[in-house]
Amino acid sequence: MEQLLTFVLGGGRGTRLYPLTKYRSKPAVPVAGKYRLVDIPLSNCLHSGFNRIYVLTQFNSVSLHRHIRMTYNFDHFSGGFVEILAAQQTLQGSDWYQGTADAVRRHLQYLQQPGVEYALILSGDQLYRMDFRQMLRTHVESGADVTIAALAVPREKTSQLGIMRVDETGRVTGFLEKPQTDEELELVRVDQQLLARQGVDVSQERFLASMGIYLFNRQTLVDALEKTEYQDFGKEIFPASIRTRHVQAHLFDGYWEDIGTIRSFYEANLALAGPQPPFDLHLEQLPIYSRPRFLPPSRVHGATVSNTLLADGCVIERGAVIENSVIGLRCRIGREAVIRNSILMGSDFYPDRGGPGGPVPQVGPGCVIENAIVDKNCQIGPGVKIQNHQQIENGEETPTYQIRDRIVVVTKGAVIPEGTVI
Repeated sequence: MEQLLTFVLGGGRGTRLYPLTKYRSKPAVPVAGKYRLVDIPLSNCLHSGFNRIYVLTQFNSVSLHRHIRMTYNFDHFSGGFVEILAAQQTLQGSDWYQGTADAVRRHLQYLQQPGVEYALILSGDQLYRMDFRQMLRTHVESGADVTIAALAVPREKTSQLGIMRVDETGRVTGFLEKPQTDEELELVRVDQQLLARQGVDVSQERFLASMGIYLFNRQTLVDALEKTEYQDFGKEIFPASIRTRHVQAHLFDGYWEDIGTIRSFYEANLALAGPQPPFDLHLEQLPIYSRPRFLPPSRVHGATVSNTLLADGCVIERGAVIENSVIGLRCRIGREAVIRNSILMGSDFYPDRGGPGGPVPQVGPGCVIENAIVDKNCQIGPGVKIQNHQQIENGEETPTYQIRDRIVVVTKGAVIPEGTVI
């Protein structure tokens, strides 16, 4: 394990997740009420025994740096670390990262340390649970130069992913980014019997999609970065490697979701709150690590809560109804409030005390919030209705909210006055 370095890519602007990325980087976006997106790949690495990790950052990275610094601390004897590599001016260059591959290229000195044999490249915005030791085993046993994690997907998902063709040994022989036509799909069609022998359900035709998780031999990656000007792994380095190197597919058969858009983020979070979540947060042997906050238990006073993830430190007042939602840390929800199919990210601090009446609720009494995402530290006044009454698909940005994919996203720190209707 000491021969492997992991690079978690977290430097992109995250424009498709805007306005959740207005004040934070994409890997720092809260997920499942109490975690951050970056906690997912880092937890997978630690459970796999890979504890030498660099996180590459660039945009709005302050909160991400703080979270990593306060969460991932190792003892002096393990040799493990999670270190931030931020974009910076050096003698070799003064520009921002120009892509995922360029980000690693700027830090080749870490890859060229003595004893390093392998490099694992991960994204900071995916939800999945994987034992990377199995991927390393596939890589070594096949004698590959590059191994890529592959997921069998139905036809309707192929237009949004990079699709691969493999031979009987699992070697990648073709690749096409986001095929749109039947003719393009024909070029990357995979023998269904081959997939069936690997345990894939082929009752409907399946294609092999790239998960954006790459395992390189160290020298292969160094050569690719030093001898080319390629800037992106998925669009340039990986397709070029297929032509000149042994690229192997490692088939993954678990849950995986690329949380790159407001809609995918919204649906993935609400799925976690259901009675049979596709991604189980309750596996005792494989917990998702995050920052320890030492918050008190949540209190519920005569409210109705169903199919909901309820984080620590919340207070839910009498008569409130919460259904199919995610309620984040330190939420205060007032009397008779109704929250359905929504994500409340909570607060970084407890609200100020409001005199004799006690704590001021974060969500005021009588509010109705449906099909919405409320970012952190928001104050929702009494009687506010956030429901996208006009069924707007994508609305213009306002100082306090924006509508994306028909989902109302209330901006971090926004104050919505009493009686407002959105």
